Amino acid sequence: MEPITIGASGTASVTVDMSNLAMTVGSGSLPVFATPMMASLMEQAACNAVAPFLAEGETTVGTKLEISHDAATPPGLTVTATAEVTAVSGREISFHVTAEDGVSIIGSGTHKRFLVDAERFTLKARKRGE
Repeated sequence: MEPITIGASGTASVTVDMSNLAMTVGSGSLPVFATPMMASLMEQAACNAVAPFLAEGETTVGTKLEISHDAATPPGLTVTATAEVTAVSGREISFHVTAEDGVSIIGSGTHKRFLVDAERFTLKARKRGE
């Protein structure tokens, strides 16, 4: 792994459609962008922010996500999440995350991810299921 740069950022975008509405994913009954989908998009942005720094076989796993979802987004708009690295402590990486829909910021918060060896992590997870 290369040293992760504070301030490094990544983005991820999705167009709001039937597949990511609250009423479709079970997080509510309204035809608006679902909070769990916003959370997922923020995690994708964080993964994209650190991807250039990872060596082969390394990945990150989410360990904490504290967010607010402050505005409803209807179908047809594109939501873009941005994650910026704010701190690195050993293998723990902290991010400030936001999501916007072209009208305004719809959510923000903090996120933490942990650097792991993908194969070792997967094997450990499998053993839990045995």
